[in-house]
Formats: sequence, C-alpha cells, structure tokens
Amino acid sequence: MIQIGLTGWMDHPILHTQSKHKLVDYASHFPIVELDASFYAIPSQERILHWLKQTPDNFQFIAKAYGPMTQHARRPDESRPLKDLFATFSKHFRPMVDSGKLTAFLFQFPPYFTCVRENVRYLRQIRTLMGDVPIAVEFRHPSWLSPDYATETLQFLQHYHLIHVVVDQPQTPHNSVPLVAAVTHEKQSILRLHGRNYDGWIGADDSQDWRQVRTLYQYSPDELNNFKDITLTLADASENVAVIFNNNSGGHAGPNAKEFQALLGIQYEGLAFRQLDLF
Repeated sequence: MIQIGLTGWMDHPILHTQSKHKLVDYASHFPIVELDASFYAIPSQERILHWLKQTPDNFQFIAKAYGPMTQHARRPDESRPLKDLFATFSKHFRPMVDSGKLTAFLFQFPPYFTCVRENVRYLRQIRTLMGDVPIAVEFRHPSWLSPDYATETLQFLQHYHLIHVVVDQPQTPHNSVPLVAAVTHEKQSILRLHGRNYDGWIGADDSQDWRQVRTLYQYSPDELNNFKDITLTLADASENVAVIFNNNSGGHAGPNAKEFQALLGIQYEGLAFRQLDLF
C-alpha cells in the first residue's frame, strides 16, 4: 500500500480546511499525516485521543519524537531526565499505538548527530527505551550515508528493526544526506520530500526567517515522475510506503501531493466525509 500525505494538517490552502475541524477536513483528502507538533512538546493523552476520534478507522499518523529525545536543544524549563521523557512520551502516545493508527515514531536527528560510536549507542538506547513500537530514523549529517558508512548504517537499522527514512533535500555540505532508496524494514518504508531550496536549506541571512524559506519549493512533473519510480521500488521491498510532502513554505506540498496521487493512479477509500459535501 502506498499512502501519500503532508506534514501537519494546518495551513494547506488547497485543502480549504475550516478552523474548527482542520484535521477532519484534512482526513477527507489524505489517509496519513506527519504529526510535527510532538517535536515541540509532548501532547497530552487527552489531545491525542481527540485526534484519534476525529479521524477514520484506517487513518495513519507519523508522530515526530519530542526534540530532546533526538538530542535537539531542550527548553529552559525542561529538566526531566531523558529516561523520564521517553516514558512520558510513550505513555501519552499509547492510545495511538493501541489504536493501530501509528505508522511510526519519526526520530529526526540534527546535523550535529554524526556517525560516531557514541551516537550508535544512543540509537540502541532508543530501541530499548521505546520497546517494540515502529521507529523511523532520519539523519541530517552526511556521514551516516557516506560511502564509508552507508552499508553499515543500513545494516544496523535493519538489525534493530528501524525504518530508514528516504530523504529528498538539497545537497548542502553539512546538514543533508543523499537520497538512498533502501528498505530496512519489510513492513514499512517512508519517503520524505523537503524540496530542493538550497539557499533556504543552508540557512537564510539574518533578515529572513529560515523556517519560512527552507521548504519553499515546488516539485516539477519530471521530479515527481522520478519519485514515482523510487516509490514503486520501495513498494517492491516493503508492504507499505508512506510518502510525505514537506515542501510547504509556499503552500506547494498539497498541490504536489495531489499531482503525485494522480500520477500513481491512486484512489483512497475510507477517507473522512468532506464537510462541504454535507450541505
């Protein structure tokens, strides 16, 4: 199965989502979403239960791990031991895991998480702390998928039943990895598409908000055709493939995802009813 979705369900103009039920509206278009709010703070269990109630039975979430769990900087008021953070995160998300609506927890590591022995040990620790839930790993430092370490990295991920996230992004010197269309988990593959805005990815100047320009990119038909080939290759080696469009600084993720769905000739069943269709 190939599932196409976007990062977040807010602020996608093409979807015409309404403020009171944006997730419901989103779920009438796509069968999967990447939950990025959990990167900034661990959602309450009540909020997670609310999201589950708002979505159809077969809807799926890719939930980002809380930032400190991937060695991103902590908030000034965040002083809990790492083990407690993992325990709280797992407890809050237990209903999503039990519901069958979780595709994977996405551990997106920062560019300074390099391929060294200490960080390899940390990946093992994550698997221990998280138990047997599905975990996807996305690197940002090129050393992990360099010619010297790519084979060992992929073998390591496969051994620990970790999903290798295939990434399309600008090939900057120190904060990106090459697109390696490899499968490390027989049940799930993930392809994340960040756009190819080199200047935005490498860092905007002081007068700009880099978060607003990093994913400012619209994929061309030729580029989408290339992703079609990659997606079908992944689908040959894993039961499910999730394709997540994150190129939304300019609102391009939604249109590109719709184009890609048409390109693959996919019609999704079991989506939520569109609110406008009820009147």
